[in-house]
Amino acid sequence: MTKSLHYRACHLCEAICGLAIETETLADGETQIRSIKGDPQDSFSRGHICPKAVALQDIQNDPDRIRQPLRRIGQQWQAIAWDEAFELVAERLSAIQAEHGQNAVAVYQGNPSVHNYGLMTHSNYFLGQLKTRNRYSATSVDQLPHHLTSHLMYGHGLLIPIPDIDHTDFMLILGGNPLASNGSIMTVPDVEKRLKAIQARGGKLVVVDPRRSETAAIADQHLFVRPGSDAALLLALLNTLFEEGLTRASHLPVEGLEQVRAAIAEFTAEAMSARCGVPAASIRQLARDFAAADKAVCYGRMGVSTQAFGTLCQWLVQLINLVTGNLDRAGGALCTTPAVDLVASTSGGHFNRWQSRVSGLPEYGGELPVSALAEEMLTPGEGQIRALVTVAGNPVLSTPNGRQLERALDGLDFMLSVDFYINETTRYADLILPPTAPLEHDHYDTTFNVFAVRNVTRFNEAILAKPEGALHDWEIFVGLAKAFAARNGLELKPTVAPEQMIDMGLRFGPYGDRSEHKLSLAALRDHPHGLDLGPLQPNLAARLKTPSKTVQAAPEQLLADLARFAGQEQPAAHELLLIGRRHVRSNNSWMHNYHRLVKGKPRHQLLMNPADLASRGLVDGQRVQVRSRVGSIEVEVAASDEVMAGVVSLPHGWGHARPGVQLDIARAQPGASANDLTDERRLDALSGNAVLNGVPVEVVAA
Repeated sequence: MTKSLHYRACHLCEAICGLAIETETLADGETQIRSIKGDPQDSFSRGHICPKAVALQDIQNDPDRIRQPLRRIGQQWQAIAWDEAFELVAERLSAIQAEHGQNAVAVYQGNPSVHNYGLMTHSNYFLGQLKTRNRYSATSVDQLPHHLTSHLMYGHGLLIPIPDIDHTDFMLILGGNPLASNGSIMTVPDVEKRLKAIQARGGKLVVVDPRRSETAAIADQHLFVRPGSDAALLLALLNTLFEEGLTRASHLPVEGLEQVRAAIAEFTAEAMSARCGVPAASIRQLARDFAAADKAVCYGRMGVSTQAFGTLCQWLVQLINLVTGNLDRAGGALCTTPAVDLVASTSGGHFNRWQSRVSGLPEYGGELPVSALAEEMLTPGEGQIRALVTVAGNPVLSTPNGRQLERALDGLDFMLSVDFYINETTRYADLILPPTAPLEHDHYDTTFNVFAVRNVTRFNEAILAKPEGALHDWEIFVGLAKAFAARNGLELKPTVAPEQMIDMGLRFGPYGDRSEHKLSLAALRDHPHGLDLGPLQPNLAARLKTPSKTVQAAPEQLLADLARFAGQEQPAAHELLLIGRRHVRSNNSWMHNYHRLVKGKPRHQLLMNPADLASRGLVDGQRVQVRSRVGSIEVEVAASDEVMAGVVSLPHGWGHARPGVQLDIARAQPGASANDLTDERRLDALSGNAVLNGVPVEVVAA
């Protein structure tokens, strides 16, 4: 028996914590994982890990994980050879497009795609050949407002300023819970220590959330805000900054600030207070405190993106940082200088060049809002979706009105899933192609280094050998591309392995051949604990991608959306509003099949304020029915003063006990899917992003 110690980053969430993994090779040649611990030599994560990282061995050993291609025959699954599977896909998709047009095939890419560089580098090698406008992804579930705002203001959807958390004196968080998420569009391992360090150096942490979240519990101040009304609070804050002369000049070239000031003049703290549920005096004091801090940063995450005015919220977050002089400033909000620079090497994107067939929703970066996916399948006529390719996604549990999507999937002519589970979505597939498990392939974080709170880089070697007969995800897409091209007489451009692409990206990047660092793949292999390339630095002026090379403070689309905001009908006083919540042991819908992550106190319940329980004649622990326009669920209710009155909270991603799901541990867990209640008709009308927070519901005894 031989023991070995390996180092790599965990890529299950955005924090990319460094790991020390001990393996043991047995006499028969089999290699097993003996332990997974935090790597104290990783300067970014500093030895910190969360429970998800330890569960990497559970993913590796999960008996429910698919290890060979499967074809569905009736309700049974049968093994199929790789080449035969590739030919089947090429045959079926080609036939459907030939009969019904290119847009009759749709694509949905799930959140894990961005955590796996083989999918990032090679999925379009095949998917691009489909030439369909029906492209969808998890982006329009939880983060599209971020990208659209940066596209409109800075000229590129990935040019997103990140909180300089290690140097700020005042951090204002709206709709984010980094103690549970480990950061989100803010790659920040060891976040609790970093937040407490702000306080230790005399700074202040303020959290705005309808729930007293784990992050709010350690904050200096927590303000309850009515779900879906953060835009009102942010407008009031920005208005106060202008009105009370609390602004500071910026070194950045900016156009449109006077237009902004005039456009928001009516949205005073007093006018917005009733709408957001925060006293006007508290709003004004928060604006004064933020402006008085030497270095401050405003950060809004999922809770403010997944509401009817999510794009307005993200625009206002950027403006608050800008007008207080904290945009592109140390201790404020800064853009990274990543070793593989996706901003420099990709176009700035496009918006609303075409719209969805049924509801006319706008595309962004070639993708349509996923809330339109089901209706595009269910609505007859030219352009109706008749086939679907899903990649590392489970939209039945992850997108609005999951029950409607189930009906749509059941009526497809053909469905392919690249996934290693038979889950709530892939059970409808005709063919499932499983890639290797996380520890069986190498990895480079192309995306999360772009959002990191320090400039960092590392290459992660595979820990375990690729099993005989298995394929990496990028190899699956190469196989699909070759089969589809051959059937349709297309000429494929040559491709190389993902690691070679990363090597080129490193060499041509800001720390590559023309710099003192001379970064390359070989150089990173010499640094198994990763490389710290220094703190974030002001760089936005030089990186702006707008045609004028200026910050566009007043994009016409956002100014126009203020009229929609002003005219929005307000919720009825008695109405309950549904919000989600995160947990550090969970990651969307796919990490509930591992015992070490689902053990402990139950966390599937609907949280409800005791006053709301009493007024409805309900009691703690009771089974209740929760109803919305689109459907109803049954779940246990838990009394909690964590949520403000008028708000109920249900975690996302549960509800696995559906026919055909082959996830034994997950199926045994209680709980229901929050997306059986969310409404595909409730959208941020500007971006098309789904509304998952502030959904009106009724709660009655079951």
